[in-house]
Amino acid sequence: MRDDAGNGDAASAPREILRHPAFAYFWTATTLRAFGGAIAGVAFQVVIVNVLEATPLQISVLSSLGVVPYLFLGLIIGAFMDRWRRQRTLVATTVGRAMVLAVVPVLLLTDTLDFWSLSAVILALGVLTLFAESAAQPLLPRIVPRASLVSANARLGQSSTVATTAGPALGGALLNLIGPPMLFAIEALINAIAAVLQARIRITEPKAAPRPRGRHVGHDIGEGMRFVYRHATLRPLAISVHVWFLGNSIVVTAFAVYVLRALRLPEWAYGLALAAGGVGGFVGALIAPHVGVLLGAGRGILLGRVLAVIPWLVLAVVPFSSQRPMAITLWIVAAAQFVYGLAMGIEDTNDISYRQAIAPDAIQGRMNATIRTVNRIVFFFGALLTGVLMTVLGYRWTLGLGAVAFAVAALVIVFSPLRAARHEDPAT
Repeated sequence: MRDDAGNGDAASAPREILRHPAFAYFWTATTLRAFGGAIAGVAFQVVIVNVLEATPLQISVLSSLGVVPYLFLGLIIGAFMDRWRRQRTLVATTVGRAMVLAVVPVLLLTDTLDFWSLSAVILALGVLTLFAESAAQPLLPRIVPRASLVSANARLGQSSTVATTAGPALGGALLNLIGPPMLFAIEALINAIAAVLQARIRITEPKAAPRPRGRHVGHDIGEGMRFVYRHATLRPLAISVHVWFLGNSIVVTAFAVYVLRALRLPEWAYGLALAAGGVGGFVGALIAPHVGVLLGAGRGILLGRVLAVIPWLVLAVVPFSSQRPMAITLWIVAAAQFVYGLAMGIEDTNDISYRQAIAPDAIQGRMNATIRTVNRIVFFFGALLTGVLMTVLGYRWTLGLGAVAFAVAALVIVFSPLRAARHEDPAT
């Protein structure tokens, strides 16, 4: 079922995961796409604001288009991933992204890019990204041995954190040097290279059993949802992560406004604080496998959930004043971001790895899609709710409510069988 380098007894000690050729291709392609996406994100922002001169309403519409596919297609595509060849889907969607991105330089150079054409590009990229993510998560357990899933996800988390931290700065520098059209062309080339690497992954994917007569995709979706929300440990894991996404939607939406307007930190200081979060995320992903081995999957996830409470509680209760030196305020804000990044690095690796290990291959696509889709829905409405909370309660109370949501997410694990779960638990 796995490639020749990925075969092995799950009970044996995993070697350095990047020595598995199939995972090395997968990791390199994923890292390239992560850097390319972070770089292109800067170019999109500049094009929207400076080239199109979009209105605030148009900006909000363009921002939401990347999430819309998850809301309407997430469960359906997740069901397809348990019947389609996941590697072929991943390669095809990466090629599709390259083609869509290659259209943008043409539109820019011919001066034909407008709100509607850019909307179509962003929506198409959102759909293709949804397909890619829906294929990649359930594909990973077919690439590496079960015992190596934590190490594999840790490596992916580390490179993703570096990309999201360094990518925007690199994108801004390249934008000044070569301009948006060439930057989009480079991003298209990056995706083309990633597709070649993905195509070189050597695995044999089993054929899905034929769907019984009278059974349609709705039955598959329902089966996936029942599996998640009736499972002894996946149910509390899913509920916990849904509540975590509510807290995340609140603090992510409120943080920038609070720091820039209420605390009056300059933009460079805000960027420095975000960079501290990236460093924390890298450290968290680096130590996550050791945490998972030492504490077990459930307690490792719980540690991340508990750590996530601390920074937002601190920002909510610490009294900031104009008399306090800006350097001290910046240190507190940056430390809060570092701890939050650390928490995410620890919990993400153990969370995703446990999901991939505990679910049978035949339902991996639907399991991941069910959790991911509900997360996106919660985040979407949580972000809208945050605007109301900031208006009615103010910034500090809003951040405090975010900390409460993270605490509830931790308590769900404390009072559930997930607390004692380990990565070695048999798939059920």
